[in-house]
Amino acid sequence: MSALVSVAELSALDPAAVRILDVRWSLSEPDGHAAYTEGHLPGAVWVDLEHELSAHGLPHEGRHPVPDLKTLQAAARRWGLDDGATVVAYDDANGLPAARAWWLLHRAGVDIRVLDGGLSAWIAAGLPVERGEVEPTPGTITLTAPAGGELTIDEAAAFPAHGVLIDARAPERYRGEVEPLDPVAGHIPGAVNVPMTALVDADGTVKTPAALRAVFAGVGVTEDVPVAVYCGSGVTAAHTALVLGEIGIRADVFAGSWSAWSNTPGRPVATGPSPGGAGD
Repeated sequence: MSALVSVAELSALDPAAVRILDVRWSLSEPDGHAAYTEGHLPGAVWVDLEHELSAHGLPHEGRHPVPDLKTLQAAARRWGLDDGATVVAYDDANGLPAARAWWLLHRAGVDIRVLDGGLSAWIAAGLPVERGEVEPTPGTITLTAPAGGELTIDEAAAFPAHGVLIDARAPERYRGEVEPLDPVAGHIPGAVNVPMTALVDADGTVKTPAALRAVFAGVGVTEDVPVAVYCGSGVTAAHTALVLGEIGIRADVFAGSWSAWSNTPGRPVATGPSPGGAGD
């Protein structure tokens, strides 16, 4: 079953049968609450990526560590989720923050999808938005502990020896030419670069399966090869994992990503366009 839902599919659903989550967030504006109150999908509940979809600890844990199950469950209940709920998450940033919600909740047993094209696709279809806050009745959902799907830093380091480790950041960050957020520039040795921009069309919708297969085949990804993904802090990587699932490929995520790697003393760093580094 697809993890994506189209605007047409979502608009055809009974509003009482689906809980919509607004996960507005970006690096430049991590608190999207003001934008949410100015206009959101009817009935959508605000989700705070920084504090509900992330924990915060020491630098070596990364900028967006995975929250513990108790914290995530409390947030899901605040959003009004009950057991068996059908959930759709969306954003206005090519599906990246919504995919973070998908990755966390799907692994915890929730039936959740991401709105393909997000808020802009909804508005482009001429569908209504509403202003203000939605305060749902607290839910009673019980999340299940995820089984696998997340890599430790040591597992990420060893992954290129037996599979394809994808770096989902912009090419210039992968090559180590710039690093606006973390203390060291470069990439995990052995990782290949598939930037998020290669996976979506100009309107923010995910590319066709044929186009996606071509992109991933270019870095050696096939159905019989283990695949894992990382990015800057674990948000974009969730989107890449979702997209891979659309073509039948399961991917693990190194949630600490480059922010954890670059803050951990002793971890090697590769630079340049090649997986092994400039001298590869």
